[in-house]
Amino acid sequence: MNDNDLKRISRLVAIATQLQTKSLLTATQLSKKFNVSIRTIYRDIKALEDAGIPVLTIDGKGYSLMEGYKIPPVMFTGSEANALITAEQLLLSNTDRSFTGELLSALNKIKAVLQFSTKEKVEFLANRIAVSPLLLRTQKSDLLPLIQHALIEFKVLHIHYHSLGKKEKTVRFVEPFALYYCLEESWALIAWCRLRKEFRMFKLNNILKLELTELNFQPHKMTLQEYLREKEKKFTTPDTPLS
Repeated sequence: MNDNDLKRISRLVAIATQLQTKSLLTATQLSKKFNVSIRTIYRDIKALEDAGIPVLTIDGKGYSLMEGYKIPPVMFTGSEANALITAEQLLLSNTDRSFTGELLSALNKIKAVLQFSTKEKVEFLANRIAVSPLLLRTQKSDLLPLIQHALIEFKVLHIHYHSLGKKEKTVRFVEPFALYYCLEESWALIAWCRLRKEFRMFKLNNILKLELTELNFQPHKMTLQEYLREKEKKFTTPDTPLS
């Protein structure tokens, strides 16, 4: 087997992995990513089909994998495994506790496919990473799953919010827009506040009560990047309260 054969095999595996992680990819996108011609991508897709991988061709749109089909997990390098273990320790110390079970389950599945020698080193590394106890005593929330659901389903949230800066408690209907991880090691919800008639940022730790309503809203045309750019402009000028 020559170098060209090895490169092609590596590319075929990478293409199959990309198809699993994206709902739809065009031949042009794949050719740019792997720096090959579109004709080569056509041949690669045919090779994957011949190998029994159910690649669906959607005319005029691109390629996707048959729903429900899963590619066996790829092997992680030592550096990739170490990065995951480091991320595990940081994420477990996060101030939202709602995903702890799911996170541990996902990481256990990842650890299960590690080679034995790599697994031993990963376990050693995990025992040599610690998080400051000051961070672990930070107030925890468990609101992320409900907020994420509302965000992707465009559902209005009803919240009871304690604004610490103003020392007041308010009840609001908000349209979730994005999630933001703050410098203070806590999550915040960026949302259109129907009470204030503008975008505001609500720290999850300050939300006293949160309810999912049956009210729908139209997706906001502004992107998260545009919102953050506007916020950045205010860092050098007097800013308005976040909530």
